[in-house]
Amino acid sequence: MSPVFDWNSGYAHARSPVFARNIVSTSHPLAAQAGLRMLVQGGNAVDAAIATAACMTLVEPCSNGLGSDAFCLLWDGQQLHGLNASGPAPAAWTPDYFFKTYGPACRQPPKRGWGGVTVPGAVAGWVALSERFGKLPFADLLAPAIEIAERGHAVPVIVQRKWALAAALPELTGQPGFAQAFLPAGRAPAVGELFKFPAAARSLRLIAQTRGEAFYRGEIAAALEAFARETGGAITAADLAAYRPEWVQPLAQDYAGHTLHEIPPNGQGIAALMALGLLKHLDLKPHAVDSVFAQHLQIEAMKLAFADVYRYVSDPRSMELGPADLLDPGYLRERARLVDPLRAQDFGCGNPVKGGTIYLTAADEGGMMVSFIQSNYMGFGSGLVVPGYGVSLQNRGHGFTLQAGHPNVVAPGKRPFHTIIPAFLSKDGKPVMSYGVMGGNMQPQGHLQTLVRMLDYGQSPQAACDAPRWRFNEGLSLNVEPHMPAATVEGLRALGHQIGDIHDSYQDFGAGQFIWRLEDGAGYVAASDPRRDGAAVGF
Repeated sequence: MSPVFDWNSGYAHARSPVFARNIVSTSHPLAAQAGLRMLVQGGNAVDAAIATAACMTLVEPCSNGLGSDAFCLLWDGQQLHGLNASGPAPAAWTPDYFFKTYGPACRQPPKRGWGGVTVPGAVAGWVALSERFGKLPFADLLAPAIEIAERGHAVPVIVQRKWALAAALPELTGQPGFAQAFLPAGRAPAVGELFKFPAAARSLRLIAQTRGEAFYRGEIAAALEAFARETGGAITAADLAAYRPEWVQPLAQDYAGHTLHEIPPNGQGIAALMALGLLKHLDLKPHAVDSVFAQHLQIEAMKLAFADVYRYVSDPRSMELGPADLLDPGYLRERARLVDPLRAQDFGCGNPVKGGTIYLTAADEGGMMVSFIQSNYMGFGSGLVVPGYGVSLQNRGHGFTLQAGHPNVVAPGKRPFHTIIPAFLSKDGKPVMSYGVMGGNMQPQGHLQTLVRMLDYGQSPQAACDAPRWRFNEGLSLNVEPHMPAATVEGLRALGHQIGDIHDSYQDFGAGQFIWRLEDGAGYVAASDPRRDGAAVGF
């Protein structure tokens, strides 16, 4: 049996859960409604997810765009599938390339500009999902996004806030194409102001007409290569033409009678699995849900997981340790013994034996459930926008290192360490929940915190979403949300956690979307995060 939920949230700014047989949940209502249109037209959850994702590139451009990467976990009614639609480094990228271009002291590809742009994978991901699992014609799925791009939409409150903060950064506004695309009046649009993006509509039409070929092997690819050549980039049309997304086997970790599934590396989803594996050996049950010690044990488990993830995770072809090594039950049991219940610690990595983002979820009456995430990273990504085509490019290359011998060192055709991760929960081989919490390294932390609330404490998905969160940064540094109980905050400080404020327009406490499958054919219940402008919608 699944947990018996307490449907009373008890938290400030709580939203009501949405119950329906067909449902879409994401961080902008127009995008969620676009997905719902596909379901009304006879499409399935994959069709809904693609339509929603395409619209999100327009209505939340501070987080994603046509030049994004993406990942997906998909229950097709019988089994779970994983799709890695993150792109690799251009063929020209080597450590020497960066030392020559940015100087011998360069330690990491730059955050903005061409030095962070790997091959965008999201569009190829949409096509791959549609070809394998979709029902409706691919062009139909992009029609709502084309309409929004051409007619425009009124900018909502939270997106506008992030847009305005980003528009104050010279590192972004000085990038080629950025101001033309995103500062049409010389500033960020105001709340309620109409924003049109006809250049993106042009690309969306080409993508729709060619099922993505124009993006990777046609007109858009040629424009992207020419733009790079003119403004100092190394990416070529050949890099784009060579790209294919990859179907992968999801990883799994059992916890509290359920199984959490994550995409395998090059993503950081394994961090959530490791943290849950550690928590099996750290007894949460005696502690109340929002108590000091319940939060402390989760924080320490997350820190231990991150210490290993940052040391060992990269493109799986270059990892010296595989996921099985990092998830080995004996190893996690030994690591859990390092946790002091009365003191915060700064953990180093272990030594196992060798052996800005949007999230959406959709589910349909036929039993298909989709957990999908796409991102430009770090708020508007690289800042580069292909003129005339509205393709805003991610900066995922910033996730590489230039440290010789590190598994994540940059190399031609290699995927960087990735932060964006969809999640999926099952029980006894049957689907239970598709969910995600977007936001940089907050994502596995959000997966952990919300899941513990649901499985260990019986909070409903919406209550778990509404509840206050913490965010581990590095060392002993921690951020907490204002509505976390004051006694809990002070108790964490007393244990040695260094609690400070976030001063970054991109970093926050994430935004979750959750679809939980109800029993006895009753459909689903969905939750949408009050930290964003979004909504869950269904029928």
